Amino acid sequence: MTSLPEPYSQEWLRLPVPYVRQVAQALGERVARWWDDPFDPRDATIVLLDGTALVWDEESGWRHGRFVSGEQGVRTELAAVRHLGGGVLPEPARVVALLDDPTYGSAWRPQYRSYKHLHDGFDRALANVADLSVTA
Repeated sequence: MTSLPEPYSQEWLRLPVPYVRQVAQALGERVARWWDDPFDPRDATIVLLDGTALVWDEESGWRHGRFVSGEQGVRTELAAVRHLGGGVLPEPARVVALLDDPTYGSAWRPQYRSYKHLHDGFDRALANVADLSVTA
């Protein structure tokens, strides 16, 4: 079992990267670019070629909308946001399925956990995703 990095260390801040990379890979040629952002909450953005974007954060999972602005280090702004649901770490193929189903999700922002809960098992789940991506 891999030991977990210390909260707020560089390694801890990068724990979501393998998961977001897997989602970007599942989206394939639809992706224009993607980046992660550090913390409170940790989040990431995947900009799609159609002018929309997916934003993930460690509290509410994935949301989708028209890309307004954003870059690494600056929170992404979306318009006409639809929260996809499915939990904070749905399988990458499930994210694609949720994105492609316009009847799923809502404008309501779910909160599955708080970024302040540093010892709730979430970092272990992220570390497991990272371990799986290394062996895959």
